[in-house]
Amino acid sequence: MTQPFDPSSLFGGGEGGGDNPMAGLLAQAQQMQEQLLAAQNEIAEAQVTGTAGNGLVTVTGNGTGEVTAVTIDPKVVDADDVETLQDLVLGALADLSTKREALAQEKMGPLAGGLGGGLPGLG
Repeated sequence: MTQPFDPSSLFGGGEGGGDNPMAGLLAQAQQMQEQLLAAQNEIAEAQVTGTAGNGLVTVTGNGTGEVTAVTIDPKVVDADDVETLQDLVLGALADLSTKREALAQEKMGPLAGGLGGGLPGLG
């Protein structure tokens, strides 16, 4: 039967590192990597919606930057005023981008803060 990898075995010490601070640091780094991957997956799977004109134009996308849907209320479709519709689409895309960045900051921010505590040059 194969045992799971224990980073402390690289630097001596028993399970969890014992008296070896390097082993504990490696275990902490491995845990942070797992949390980072989980946060990245959560962001990628998230659905984000940007709107403009009080919901007249809606753009939906995922956390990786892909736009998956655009909805335009027929009230803003005017052949004599295409510029307004274009501005609303740009506004909805900008709102989508802002919300996507906020989602990434919410999910990744705590992890980035954790790196600065124990590893010089990463904070």
